[in-house]
Amino acid sequence: MKSINGHMSLLATTFVIHAAVLALASSFAFNFLPTITRTTTITTTAALFPSPFIKNIIYRAHKKYSPVQSRLQTKVLEEDTMTAFESVQVPKIDALTLSQMVEYATSFSAANGLQVEVASAEKEQKSYVTAPISLLPQCYPLSQFHNAISLAAPFNELVDRISRDGLFLKETLKDVRGVDEYTGKLLELYEEIYMGERKGMDWGKHARSADRLGIQRSDYMLHRSSNEQGEYSLKQVELNTIASSFAGLAATVAKLHSFLTKRLDLELANFLHENEVAVMGGITDLETSPFDDAEEDELSKGVPQSPSMMRIPLAIAVAYSRYSERFIPRLSTANTVPVILFVVQPNETNTVDQRLLELALWNNHKVPVVRMSLAEVYKKMTLDEETGRLTFETGRNNSKKHEVAVVYFRAGYAPTDYPSGYNTKDGSGVEWLARERLERSAAAKCPSLGYHLAGTKKVQQELARPGAVERFFPKAGSVAANIRTAFAGLYSLGADANEQDLRAVKEVLFTEGGQGRYVLKPQREGGGYNYYGKDLAEKLGENCTITRSDGDNENSDVKLSPSLSEFILMERLFPPQQRAILLRNGKVEGTGMTISELGCFGTIVASGGDTGEVILNEYAGFLLRTKFSGVDEGGVASGFATLSSPFIC
Repeated sequence: MKSINGHMSLLATTFVIHAAVLALASSFAFNFLPTITRTTTITTTAALFPSPFIKNIIYRAHKKYSPVQSRLQTKVLEEDTMTAFESVQVPKIDALTLSQMVEYATSFSAANGLQVEVASAEKEQKSYVTAPISLLPQCYPLSQFHNAISLAAPFNELVDRISRDGLFLKETLKDVRGVDEYTGKLLELYEEIYMGERKGMDWGKHARSADRLGIQRSDYMLHRSSNEQGEYSLKQVELNTIASSFAGLAATVAKLHSFLTKRLDLELANFLHENEVAVMGGITDLETSPFDDAEEDELSKGVPQSPSMMRIPLAIAVAYSRYSERFIPRLSTANTVPVILFVVQPNETNTVDQRLLELALWNNHKVPVVRMSLAEVYKKMTLDEETGRLTFETGRNNSKKHEVAVVYFRAGYAPTDYPSGYNTKDGSGVEWLARERLERSAAAKCPSLGYHLAGTKKVQQELARPGAVERFFPKAGSVAANIRTAFAGLYSLGADANEQDLRAVKEVLFTEGGQGRYVLKPQREGGGYNYYGKDLAEKLGENCTITRSDGDNENSDVKLSPSLSEFILMERLFPPQQRAILLRNGKVEGTGMTISELGCFGTIVASGGDTGEVILNEYAGFLLRTKFSGVDEGGVASGFATLSSPFIC
């Protein structure tokens, strides 16, 4: 006991001495020294003490009693230093701060579910690690963040209107279906279920009357050509209409980044300021801390909070409630429980992101979720041809019946999700048979086949044609015009390719540096399928017949092979480069210059029929994905990028 008391006495004495030195140094510095000398004194005083706790008190006292500019000068003194933590050197961040951030991030991820599942052969033993994240947020202009938010509802409605226009979808995808079996199968099912082709109108009657639920994500990059000056503009990379993921994890990353940038605001000021200059240009105002007067809303300077875990569950719950009101009272018995069906991949590792949504559905709306793969749907799910009800049974002796009110696809977006093949006539293509069964039901689908097809790259390219968007907003020219502002250059490689499209192809093939100004994209989701640079030029060259005109490339005749119909050519975007620290598996992967892609979620619920009534249509949150600038692809799940957040500036 005496020993403990002795240690406590020694600690108390040490603290008093530390506090006394702090008081003397601070009082002298604040009252008698000029700003720069004052700053040096505070920094030197802090350096005398090994305790991070005491150092923090000193820096906080400096922040509280000195002007903002002199606070920042404390860190400016260190701006050219390079410090190491676990063999990673980060400009403008010292080793202690980096160590703190990593510890905070890994602890926060464990406490708040910012994790991904580790792939393992042992299905009963699950383990999790911190999701791939950027340790700090990336600066983003307020005006363009607001622009992305404002486009969410118009793009939602555009998708809904496209989904109901079968002639447009058939005409747009007619060349693709001949060379891309996957897209061709989707279109075939759409024709049979929603257009009554081959199997008659009764075949899809329940699907046509069912509500449509969209959880979409429009992805954007800031863009400015190398020969341009001024502000960056917002350009759409793609529009995701199926399995738009990471809403849950992204909302949690934003909370982490908000905490870090406020908790360590002084230590991170110069790092964030350097990135802000890279995005905004020139010298920005250092006189005001981003948190001195910031309000806690989504458009304040600093890290906004994403509403995705409120608004996405709300949209699903609206579709669920509408189904229950329409069908459950008259079609169900007392032991039938309506549920949401999550269609998932058998070996999914992004389970936490999905579970966050499932938990929010239960906590906020008391809506139960059931998870099945497409193969399990085929084995367990029954479709009542008369009523359109999808049901399955559980419990002892199958005593409990469940009725599916909403089908939410987190799988089915790639050919690999249909391993049994495309032959449904002999019953072997069980995943496609399951997809057909789900689609033909009266349950709301997220997405319906029409929504899914509206998100293909070919449709994206066709919408860039003059008059295409206006077709869907004939009485709202301003809506179409606003949507068009987000389009990058998009070019067809199919039979409908025009002179403008061929000029882009020739630029890739014949112009120095041309291959670096475009991206070749197939009709695929998930990352890892695109062609860039030399690979792009080779792919085009191998599938073009070129007749040269006396060495004049401009007048050379270029004929596109039909095999290119499954691709589109897109203008390559050049966003600002910012420094980032990337964390993977809970460890610092590295630091360097990075680029980012902003995704804006949107939700829509619309009734069935040819026109449909929009019940709900709103912006539903965001994510930011960050990758090293030398990496071409951008998927998080595919291992190319990390989750981040915007730091509004």
